[in-house]
Amino acid sequence: MDIQFNKNEDEQKLAWGKVKKQLEKIYEGGGAKAASKQKEKNKLLARERIAYLCDDDKPFIEIGAFAGFGMYEEYGGCPAGGTVSGIGYVSGRQCVIVANDQTVKAGAWFPITGKKNLRMQEIAMENHLPVIYIVDSAGVFLPMQDEIFPDKEHFGRIFRNNAKMSAMGITQIAAVTGACVAGGAYLPIMSDETLMVEGAGSIFLAGPYLVKAAIGEDADAETLGGAATHNELSGIADYKFKTEQECLDRVKSIISKLGKPANAGFNRIAAVAASKKIDEIYGILAADNSKPYDVLEVIKCIVDANSFDEFKQDYGRTIVCGYARVDGWAVGIVANQRLVLKNKKGEMQLGGVIYNDSADKAARFIMNCNQKKIPLVFLQDVTGFMVGSRSEHSGIIKDGAKLVNAVANSVVPKITIITGNSYGAGNYAMCGKAYDPRFIYAWPGAKIAVMGGEQAAKTMLQIQVGAMKTKGQEVTAEEEKIILDKITDKYLSQTKAQYAAARLWVDAIIDPAETRKVISEGIAAADHNPDIAEFKVGVFQV
Repeated sequence: MDIQFNKNEDEQKLAWGKVKKQLEKIYEGGGAKAASKQKEKNKLLARERIAYLCDDDKPFIEIGAFAGFGMYEEYGGCPAGGTVSGIGYVSGRQCVIVANDQTVKAGAWFPITGKKNLRMQEIAMENHLPVIYIVDSAGVFLPMQDEIFPDKEHFGRIFRNNAKMSAMGITQIAAVTGACVAGGAYLPIMSDETLMVEGAGSIFLAGPYLVKAAIGEDADAETLGGAATHNELSGIADYKFKTEQECLDRVKSIISKLGKPANAGFNRIAAVAASKKIDEIYGILAADNSKPYDVLEVIKCIVDANSFDEFKQDYGRTIVCGYARVDGWAVGIVANQRLVLKNKKGEMQLGGVIYNDSADKAARFIMNCNQKKIPLVFLQDVTGFMVGSRSEHSGIIKDGAKLVNAVANSVVPKITIITGNSYGAGNYAMCGKAYDPRFIYAWPGAKIAVMGGEQAAKTMLQIQVGAMKTKGQEVTAEEEKIILDKITDKYLSQTKAQYAAARLWVDAIIDPAETRKVISEGIAAADHNPDIAEFKVGVFQV
């Protein structure tokens, strides 16, 4: 191991350490005071509920922990979007779990809360996973109701999805451990079974204050919609329990009795450890993505030893493609190569750039994996497609379109890991969020943007200075530098992994050493859905 390896290792671990500190703050939810109020009511916190529900010996992959990070500051923030969610095992069965965090604005729904919950339902529908909702929410956050209530991707879509998932045969269980108000009252009732905690859980279209204002009736929460009311009078709920633990125990019991799921039949054999220790993954690439490296070294840390068979090894070398196994699962890997290489004509090719031949190779490989029903793993570290007259004359747009076409029409599950840069059309070609990856994760140093920070800042500077000069303003070199620094700082802050994760452009920021695990769990989830469409690529230029 050389000095650069040790430096990279230190930088990557520092970057992950920073993310861990941010996560620790996020895990506090609405803070110690709000948590204390929950405890005074003998209620568990959202993360405690999930921990109690999930099997101890199996992984829980949290999705959307960074949702809302740095957003809604004028309202005091919205840690994790006011919801804790992920994929875990309950009674041995892989499930999607969504738990409202009552410590964050009484579990109220911000715009990002709706987006996060819809993402979890999307995961359940794509992978045919049972869903467990742990409900404890005051409903829509009224100051932002116009951004969460009426549109297609807003609050109401959740109940539409409840109905669609039921028709698909996807089990939905609702444990009502707190308030469930207004439109949110439909979620547990549109689930297969509803469980309520006495003295804590309540379901009603209008709470006591609104009922008093609307019709003048005095009624407390228990009378309006408590566990006794809905189990004994309305028949809305199916079970009632004195404690949350008893309620969650029954959820476990229900899940334990589900019929054996169908599967897609993705190939899996006994797992073999990777040829490189997973900790070695930290030292391969710099956290700031500034140095070339061999992506094959990353692949060796992720795939089962001696399982990687490289496809078209000597052609289109700025993308590495090959068949492998991850934790026993057969996968096809498409990875950007960051080494500076010579092509077949002896010409130098920049690492991380997609050239005509690499786009052509990757498109063909993706079609092969679809033909063979092999899930795809994309390792993204791409600065975009090659530009310039030579590339344009060679048809780079045509070859890029072939790759985008193959990715867009791919029917096998796609899992994307953004390890470094994710710029411009390279993001699309390597299966960014717009191309429906089943799961998409980022390493701490990942950067997602239309182009690199330096190029973007200089472009925006030219536009701004040009506009100022058009108005007759003199712009000195010092003023240009001040403007450039301001533009650069703002742009770079918007390229960070945390910015992307806050807006759910990625499902989570992960420890690089967890890459193998999240890929394996992603394919395990995808294997629950046996419905794989016929692969068609449509019309494209040849």
